[in-house]
Amino acid sequence: MTTWTPPALASEARAYARLLWRVVEAQHTASTMRLTDSLEEQATLEAVLEASKPALPESVRGLHYLLATPFRYRPRAGSRFRNAFAAGVWYGAEALRTALAEKSYWRLRFLLDSPGTPELKPVGHTAFRVRVRTRAALDLTRAPFAAERSAWTSPVSYARTQALAVAARTAGIELIRYESVRDPGHAACAAVLSAKVFGRSQPREQQEWFIAAGRERVRCAPAARAAGDSVEFSRAELAVA
Repeated sequence: MTTWTPPALASEARAYARLLWRVVEAQHTASTMRLTDSLEEQATLEAVLEASKPALPESVRGLHYLLATPFRYRPRAGSRFRNAFAAGVWYGAEALRTALAEKSYWRLRFLLDSPGTPELKPVGHTAFRVRVRTRAALDLTRAPFAAERSAWTSPVSYARTQALAVAARTAGIELIRYESVRDPGHAACAAVLSAKVFGRSQPREQQEWFIAAGRERVRCAPAARAAGDSVEFSRAELAVA
């Protein structure tokens, strides 16, 4: 439930242009490679898997898969700005550390929701940046939205943010900037509601990271020293109940 109406949200729209970081698992190609004996067999298996997935929405056809994939699915589990089974949202962060914290939360959440699962060994991930640009963004870290900070930053309930996103879509809002709940530094993230903000952008500055999760902390290590120092987050820092 939200008191914000689409017309009110439309009146608060502002311009936003930024390079955003996102961290995703980098296993799909390696996984199919382990199951096949040649590149031809791997290509065939990849084609079969692709055919089994939901069709890409018209609005994201032609985009790189790292940009299009979140719009392809309507998962049963909701997220901060997406109700269960609702249209996809692409989440990014203004800083790499923030993107790593957000991904670390979900690794830890998976582990805590699976009591019988052993600690997660290092798994390869890809961190990348992409430029977004829009004139229809909301910034929840600034007035008048900042007055409702507690609603936007709940670590356990997404009801208010999901309701806001529904109204925002109706208002033609394409992106919502918000404070990260999982980053101990509370830097900014962005929820992309419309793939239009990507324009013709392509992923850039890709880095490989390994993420390992225990039940009390998550460790992130770059595959190459040039990518930066290793970072780790405790369960408390990720605001996990």
